Amino acid sequence: GRGWVAPQPPAMVAALPQEAARAHLVYSREVLHPVEVTAKEEAHLVAWLSKRLGRPLTVPVLTAQGYALVGGRLLPAAADNAAAAQFMYENRGGQRLTLYVRSGEPAQDTAFRFAGEGAAAAFYWVDGGFGYALAGETGREALLPLARAVYEQLGR
Repeated sequence: GRGWVAPQPPAMVAALPQEAARAHLVYSREVLHPVEVTAKEEAHLVAWLSKRLGRPLTVPVLTAQGYALVGGRLLPAAADNAAAAQFMYENRGGQRLTLYVRSGEPAQDTAFRFAGEGAAAAFYWVDGGFGYALAGETGREALLPLARAVYEQLGR
């Protein structure tokens, strides 16, 4: 049966999609204050969040997939008083996606995984010391190509 079942991720990594989905559900529904810093100040946003997470961040571009960056915010992460970044995207129909980024992940990269948390679903992975989770209130099939686009851009 070797190779049939992927090994389970460490507990800290397994909590990643839950953190991302909860944050998505709270902030994606905000009308007036969905983000702390808007996309108009993208350079400032990226510099600020990079500094707080202790490593340079990249913000994926999803315009080809129909989503524009709304902005982002700083969030607490569950592990060791760590910080996380959340980038929010929105399509013309008002549907929102969020990319949750946490630094200080285990050195071992993980497989691309899917998890659901209430009304939200997330694809998540660990790569290069960052934990990433793309969350949305869409089905798995609609979220998968978006998550692949993010994964490919961040893997450069």
